[in-house]
Amino acid sequence: MPVKREMMVRKDALEQTAINETIAPEPKDGEVLLEIEAFALTANNVTYAVVGELVKYWYFFPAPEGWGIVPVWGHARVSASRHPDIAAGERVYGYLPTATHLIVAPGKVSAGQFRDMTAHRQPMAAVYNLYRRLAADPAHDPAREEARMLFEPLFLTSFLLDDQLRRQDWHGAGSVILTSASSKTAMGLAHVARASSPGIRRIGLTSGSNVAFVEQTGLYDQVIAYDALDALDVAGTAVLVDFAGNAGVIADVQARLAERLVHILKVGVTHHDEGVAGGGDSGVATGPKPVWFFAPDAAATLIGAIGQDGFQSAVAERWHAFLTDADGWVTVDRQSGAEAIQRVWRDQVAGRAKPDIGYIMRW
Repeated sequence: MPVKREMMVRKDALEQTAINETIAPEPKDGEVLLEIEAFALTANNVTYAVVGELVKYWYFFPAPEGWGIVPVWGHARVSASRHPDIAAGERVYGYLPTATHLIVAPGKVSAGQFRDMTAHRQPMAAVYNLYRRLAADPAHDPAREEARMLFEPLFLTSFLLDDQLRRQDWHGAGSVILTSASSKTAMGLAHVARASSPGIRRIGLTSGSNVAFVEQTGLYDQVIAYDALDALDVAGTAVLVDFAGNAGVIADVQARLAERLVHILKVGVTHHDEGVAGGGDSGVATGPKPVWFFAPDAAATLIGAIGQDGFQSAVAERWHAFLTDADGWVTVDRQSGAEAIQRVWRDQVAGRAKPDIGYIMRW
């Protein structure tokens, strides 16, 4: 029997990890066993862990008390099947644990996808239970599998952010300020906004060590280090999209712009160790209160407006253009083994991972 390995992290100390080894489970009637081939490990996965209780990310892949299994996006192969419509050997893409194996119970099966109907996953957002069947998945490109793992989940959030802000007419603002501007989701939003709303000035905030990288992407009209906010150049009003989760940064921007800052949207927590402005409180008495953005809700709204087919078409159009740009931003670093997975995870938690490196992990 194959051995199942999984990386667990302490929920209250994310840098602490452990590898749990058990015998891989056998599928029951209607189930299939997925063997995980590869997955991306990015700052987005740290966000899943930081807000794991709030958004129930910890609930997808249960772990012992006090521990959590971090969700990742990647590819897997069906190693055993007891489902009549799913054959052993076929490959899928989707939401996976940081592990070697996963049991799923496929339902709503079509040629290109299925949903995991495992009972404990049903209360969570349905988008995370969807698995693409690569043999008939129109989005699958064998030459772009690594880019898909690194960028697609983040790009969808970027796309939905742009759609929501455009529907709200950018709250009347002429500028959008993006914290953690080197993060893949921020770069995705800057890319989509550049095409969809060329009149909106894009300002990226980042650490001093990342300024050169962010400038080289060409995605922003202005790039500013966090310790140089006096250079913030805003004509008229601005919207702040916060990917960092650093309450101090939000407060600094509010203090500098005052009433010119008309809306704050919170998306990620890449600076989780520096004080997360949770619960919508930025620490500033006046000005707009931060509002949390939840991509599955935004997706449901857009699908309701333009239909599933229209939604897939709209995302695909932007996605292919984004990939053309992204090829020049990130070098793929492929690493294998439990020690490497734990090391890269700790680097992501500590903020040591370089923005121009995309980590693809294999067991």
